[in-house]
Amino acid sequence: MPHLELRETVPASSFEVFDLVHDYKQRLEWDTLLRKAYIEPEFTAAGKDAISVCQGKLILGGFALRTKYITFERGKVAAVKMLNRPPFFDTFAASIRHFEINENTSEIVYQVHFTAKPRFLRPILHPLIKVVLGWETKKRLLALREFFESRNENNQ
Repeated sequence: MPHLELRETVPASSFEVFDLVHDYKQRLEWDTLLRKAYIEPEFTAAGKDAISVCQGKLILGGFALRTKYITFERGKVAAVKMLNRPPFFDTFAASIRHFEINENTSEIVYQVHFTAKPRFLRPILHPLIKVVLGWETKKRLLALREFFESRNENNQ
C-alpha cells in the first residue's frame, strides 16, 4: 500500500492548528486542494465517528472523499478512513499528528495510505497518485503555515 508522510512547522500551538484544520466553516480559507468541505448534517462538528465530505478542485478531478473520523484527540491526532469509492481510489486513510515545539510553534505530520483502482493499473497509478497527492499536500501544508503567519502579522 503506498504511503506518504509530509511535515510542516506552523507558527501556532498544536491546539490552534488542530482546531483550524478541523473547523469546516473555515476550511476553504486556507485549504488549496478543496472546493467544498463540510461535516454531514447529523454531526455538529468534527469529532470521533463524525463523517466529513471534502471535494477537490475541478482541475484535480473534482471528486469527493467521504470519510469517517476514527481518531480525534484535540491538539494531538486525528485520523480518517474513506467510506465511499471515488474514481482512482480503492482505499484511503489519513492522519494528522500535532507536536508542540514551543507555545507558539508546532509541527504537523500528515500521513496518507491508499490503494488505487482499477487493480490492473496500480503499477501506473500508484506512483502517479503519490506524486500528485504529495505535491498537493505540500501546497496545503504551506498554505496552512502561511495562514497562521498572516494572522500573526495582522495581530501585531
